[in-house]
Amino acid sequence: MKKVFLFIALLVLPLLVQGQVAKYKAVFTANFIRYIGWPEAAKQGDFVIGVIRDKEMVDHLKNVSKGKKFGFQDIVIKEFRSPAEVSYCQVLFIPSNINLGKNASTIINKLGGKNSLIIAEKEGATKYGAMINFVIRDDKLKFEINKANASRFGLQVSSKLENMASAIKL
Repeated sequence: MKKVFLFIALLVLPLLVQGQVAKYKAVFTANFIRYIGWPEAAKQGDFVIGVIRDKEMVDHLKNVSKGKKFGFQDIVIKEFRSPAEVSYCQVLFIPSNINLGKNASTIINKLGGKNSLIIAEKEGATKYGAMINFVIRDDKLKFEINKANASRFGLQVSSKLENMASAIKL
């Protein structure tokens, strides 16, 4: 059922108005976790989705994940005020207002360099370590995947997620 929802959401994305884009990014972010092969270390404790300095995304993620679990883990949304404040989380969403090029090494060090999925929303973010990057192309919300970045963090991207991406970088 969740796979059908994600597929349908991809079909309706061209109909989005700019104000709804953040809601859809939150829905996708929450659903991406089901298409990632997580190592055992990431399956311990709460499943934490972190967001750097984006209150709107935090609110949308809290609504999307309210009362939900990932396997046996409670989904917790954590807001960080800056890249320097980041602590380990399974997923980290980096909005376009954060200069990923400038802050990539700090963020990766704070995440411990493993078992975390970095999702960004700025053209070129995969050059700096993002595994999934939201982009607007032809007035449509799309995402690209960098499998090499995911692999470096010990994560595997499912072929189903690859099939939905607009670009896959090996």
